[in-house]
Amino acid sequence: MTEQNQSISAQSAQTKPWQAAVLTLFPDMFPGVLGQSLAGKALQSGIWSLDVTDIREHGVGVHHKVDDPPFGGGPGMVMRPDVMAAAIDSAAQTMPADTRRIYLSPRGKQLDQALVRELSTASGVMLVCGRYEGLDQRIIDQSGLMEISIGDYVLSGGEMAAQVLIDAVVRLLPGVMGNPDAHHQDSFEDGLLEHPLYTHPREWSGVTVPDILLSGDHGRIATWRHEQAKQITRDRRDDLWQKWLLSQPSSDDGGKNSNKKPLK
Repeated sequence: MTEQNQSISAQSAQTKPWQAAVLTLFPDMFPGVLGQSLAGKALQSGIWSLDVTDIREHGVGVHHKVDDPPFGGGPGMVMRPDVMAAAIDSAAQTMPADTRRIYLSPRGKQLDQALVRELSTASGVMLVCGRYEGLDQRIIDQSGLMEISIGDYVLSGGEMAAQVLIDAVVRLLPGVMGNPDAHHQDSFEDGLLEHPLYTHPREWSGVTVPDILLSGDHGRIATWRHEQAKQITRDRRDDLWQKWLLSQPSSDDGGKNSNKKPLK
């Protein structure tokens, strides 16, 4: 057994699993990618659990109907509130009291690392995957569904968005990553994008690794990486850069030296 697998096994024996309940019309899509790599190993080891509810099992009539045309007219179909209520009530029976109920929706609050960290501290999440034109507003309101979006684009349904959310949370759970401090250097963890990364060979395609990374001076390396992260964030994501500047103590230069070149 590898050191990472030993860590996962030990952790799963000490704590209750983080629970994910997914409501979907396509249960065969799960676990999907979540059954592979770190998330898959953690699932097998019991660090987190996955329960999938087939919404169609709660459909109406002999054909298990789950949708109807929207009142007021318009294209597409809307998922019925009575069907969704039955599916949510069924899934809730095995979920902890502090479970966050989430509807994956393009009009929702955008998923970011701060929200991922928040969700990782709860006992679990219930993820409702919409299809067609979406859910009847009444079930969103009455079930207290928090709407979350993974980006400003539209998917065919919420299943892939649910997998993105689960993967982002699971990697933060204790025991999942071999080095528990590894995620602290990820993009967004300190408000900045991640610095450039290099490995062997030292010279490749005519380009050498920056000398400072070979110096052994961890203080200078940390400074270089921080400056690189600042420059990349400033160049690529002005929204994050402005937010980061506002988060800095008043003793900071307030961005006056924001065009300063990073260390070589």
